Amino acid sequence: MSWFLIFFILSGFCSVLYELVWLRLSMAEFGVTTAMVSIVLSVFMAGLGLGSWGSGAWIRSRRTMPGARALRLYALIELLIGASGILVTKELAFGHTLLERLGSTSSVGYYVFSGLWAALSLIPWCALMGATIPVGMLAIEQIRPRESARSFSFLYTANVAGAVAGTILPLILIERLGFHGTLKVGAACNGLIAAMAVLLSAVVVGKSANVSADETPASAPARAASGSDSILALLFATGLTSMGMEVVWVREFTPYLGTVVYAFASTLAIYLTATVIGSRIYRSWSTRHSGEGSLPWTLLGLFALLPLAAASPGFTLDGHVRLLLGIAPFTGMLGFLTPMLVDRWAAGDPARAGTAYAMNILGCNVGPLLAGFCLLPWISERWSLILLSLPWLLMGIRPIWKLELTPKGSTARYAAFLLLPLCAILYMTSRGYEHEYGKASWVLRDSTATVIATGEGRGKMLLVNGYGMTSLTPITKMMAHLPLAFLDRQPQNALVICFGMGTTFRSLHSWNIPVTVVELVPSVPRLFAYFHSDANTVLASPLSHVVIDDGRRYLERTSEQFDVITIDPPPPVEAAGSSLLYSEDFYTVIRQHLRPGGVFQQWLPIGDPETQASVTLALRHSFPYLRVFAFGKNWGFHFVASDRPLPNRTAAELAGRLPAAAATDLVEWDIRPDPTARFAQLLQNELTVEQMTSKAPATPALSDDRPINEYYALRRGWTP
Repeated sequence: MSWFLIFFILSGFCSVLYELVWLRLSMAEFGVTTAMVSIVLSVFMAGLGLGSWGSGAWIRSRRTMPGARALRLYALIELLIGASGILVTKELAFGHTLLERLGSTSSVGYYVFSGLWAALSLIPWCALMGATIPVGMLAIEQIRPRESARSFSFLYTANVAGAVAGTILPLILIERLGFHGTLKVGAACNGLIAAMAVLLSAVVVGKSANVSADETPASAPARAASGSDSILALLFATGLTSMGMEVVWVREFTPYLGTVVYAFASTLAIYLTATVIGSRIYRSWSTRHSGEGSLPWTLLGLFALLPLAAASPGFTLDGHVRLLLGIAPFTGMLGFLTPMLVDRWAAGDPARAGTAYAMNILGCNVGPLLAGFCLLPWISERWSLILLSLPWLLMGIRPIWKLELTPKGSTARYAAFLLLPLCAILYMTSRGYEHEYGKASWVLRDSTATVIATGEGRGKMLLVNGYGMTSLTPITKMMAHLPLAFLDRQPQNALVICFGMGTTFRSLHSWNIPVTVVELVPSVPRLFAYFHSDANTVLASPLSHVVIDDGRRYLERTSEQFDVITIDPPPPVEAAGSSLLYSEDFYTVIRQHLRPGGVFQQWLPIGDPETQASVTLALRHSFPYLRVFAFGKNWGFHFVASDRPLPNRTAAELAGRLPAAAATDLVEWDIRPDPTARFAQLLQNELTVEQMTSKAPATPALSDDRPINEYYALRRGWTP
């Protein structure tokens, strides 16, 4: 059995590695929208479920397959999964090329095609991943029949243990090798599994003649599988609620963990580690017990609501402590109950286990869609969590309905009576993070984020999922006026990517030209009027055009050309997914949509030397002419780039190019309204490309494959 332990630990590691990298590559090819991310994750889970169900159905007619043949089949499956590590990247890239050739400007059409292509690209390989556990169970049934009755829980525990490593180690690999290099490591691991499985099959063949009668399949213990459909319903519900809650947890804990990839990795690592511990406890417990009783379900109902307290701003706790206290008890209990339910349904039968596990995965597919598109856009995170917890709260109070009070069931009965008051206490003592900002704040929710506008005067703030985005600062005004002042002709139009408070969009509008703004989060532009008194007038202008979309995706499906494109990616500079707006690949798309002589403006917050150097090199490789200006000592940098020489204008000349309305806008918040002084402050802090890269000269240019800014654990000594 130690061979199978190794197989499925490695297999679990590879599965999460592929999920992580394929999702990111899909985002680069088709956009970073919530719908696209949901499509890819749903396709991944659908493939797993299809593979689990399909392999189980196939096994029903091949139960007499020798163990050695089952092992060789398993080896072939792992070998094909390894091939996917190389082939999927090519499939996704080809789909992107097809989209460009189709030239569709319809957002719906783009989603339909990209979703279908993601399904065609991923489902066959994910189905192979889903088939591994039933096929592994078939091999165990033939080779070690005494272990077969609980073989699902054994393989499930090993698989999830490998998945824990898959949440952390790929982050290190990506930092060193990039996404494509990391996929090659995954493919090598699958190849290693296949080689070991073939070797084990040879050992099994060599020993088959010497196996004693009591170790043959004929002596396997009688099955006591339960045919109750309620078990399948419970498996569906555990998958739905756990994955639905995971979506809610991300929003709840982001204010305390931040938006970097390591924060999301920590969430998943704690989730899976607790699942492994719960599964391991079940493995030990099940050797001495045959029924779980009501107590675990009562505890599950209570644990489901612990995140209410753990995510409450009223408690002063470290973010990771909040996460551990909030989600580990619930996921640990699910780690106990899920394999128990499958073992009970299947009793070692690979075909039945495939069906049961497929039902659990189906729930995992539905849960994020329910939470992300039906609950969170309309109700708070707290009420979303309560609704998802409701099935387990009802299960938890089930012992109260029983009239008898036997000594054996008294503990569960007392726990059930305590459940409701404890849940009430959790609800009443907890608060959502939006309550920290008072009743005067505006709170909007959509499928992408919870957005808060708060504060007064120049102290107003914009928060997305509890994380501060921007403030009312002259930096965002300069993002509009600086590139337009450098333009060597009268501008015809402009594009701004990332709406924020709308300051850059508003400043571009002061030039009386058509302005398009692209924003990923639907609720953000709806808060424009909170920050600027003339917002409704600006939005009502025929020159204004607001697009809700991923900025890169918008550019790849529009043929429009612009004189100025300005972009301010969401902070921090290390934010997950932000590299797609700093990469050399993205700048290639930008250049295709600039008119000859047009100007591109990129804002870069202060980061480490490697991030600073990699972004600078990406811009240098993409544009022949590049100038960099520091905004103060610790604020960040304005990059101005073009395919034509940028004129060497003085501060007075730059100020003189501003229309009257634009000049007034630039100094709106200055004590001394002098546009020339504002430009002079910037020009005296100009830096060369060599100065920007001198502290990290060996750093490569930032690309989609090497997101230097996001993955920094090794160079900074970060540990999860």
